[in-house]
Amino acid sequence: MLILRKLFMKMVDMNNHLLFILSFLLIFLSTVLIMILDPETFTNWFDALWWVMTTVTTVGYGDYAPITTEGRVFAMILYVLGIGLIGVVIGKVVDGLSAFRVKREEGKIMYKGKEHFIIIGWSKKAGYALHEMINTSKDIDIVIIDEREKAPILSENIYFVQGDGVSIETLEKANIKEAKSVLIFADDSIEETQLVDGKTLLIASTVESIAPEVHTVVEVMEESHIKNFQHNQVDDFIFSHETISSLAVRTIFSEGVSQVYGQLLQRNHGDDLYQIPKKPEWHTYGDAFHDLLKEGATLIADGKNLGVNRMLDQPIREQAKLYVVCDEHTYEKITK
Repeated sequence: MLILRKLFMKMVDMNNHLLFILSFLLIFLSTVLIMILDPETFTNWFDALWWVMTTVTTVGYGDYAPITTEGRVFAMILYVLGIGLIGVVIGKVVDGLSAFRVKREEGKIMYKGKEHFIIIGWSKKAGYALHEMINTSKDIDIVIIDEREKAPILSENIYFVQGDGVSIETLEKANIKEAKSVLIFADDSIEETQLVDGKTLLIASTVESIAPEVHTVVEVMEESHIKNFQHNQVDDFIFSHETISSLAVRTIFSEGVSQVYGQLLQRNHGDDLYQIPKKPEWHTYGDAFHDLLKEGATLIADGKNLGVNRMLDQPIREQAKLYVVCDEHTYEKITK
């Protein structure tokens, strides 16, 4: 027993690669050896391999059993050594999966995918944004960057990287250079709006310095700070306080307008706002407007220009960003 105990302890301390190689050799050599020792029972490679695998992982199914003395002696040795070795291998695999799960929860694993979306700064607003992104497209990967110790949420396509968004090392762990878009939320734990925007600006500057081609969206607390973000080539902005206040005022004077905004912002049901590509046959905005109208969509803007209906005879810009209001089925038909 002492010898077996020392042998199993050496197996446990053994390098994982060596342990897997020994396991493979044990199964292969045992398959060859049992065919040599008991050729009448094990007439082909597959039956011999089947018996070895069931022997080292369980106590066998009884469908095959050695009938020669030599074969039975080898089987007894395989019961002890084989089950011990494979048991250690299975234990190491389970431990490895458990360690991987813990590292994933703690945000210690580097994300290696491409065309993913990154959310920097976790909050309730970030949580709402994440669920809206998933509802918009269920096939996207999302990486959350935050300083908290454990992931706020994890799933098959939601990942977590623990660290400061200002840190280049943290951003590289999220593979930001291969990302499609980055969404930076303001830090709710800071009360002073200037300090909040200052931290957001620092993160945005770091992002733009290492991944200038990635589309960056930033939550800004004060509109007067926009020029500082524009200087750092930030692409789009979200105004928290101004947007809420403006919507509240518009709802006071135009009852029900908040529901219209809500419908366009959330993809729960009905018509939504979509960006569509320009088609070669569209030469003027009128061409696009009337063609889309036949499909059941309404062209409302080119970028931030909402005056499309007053420029129908004008040629479409080469770099036009056309936005329409329609349902999901119509959008899929237009973009197919």
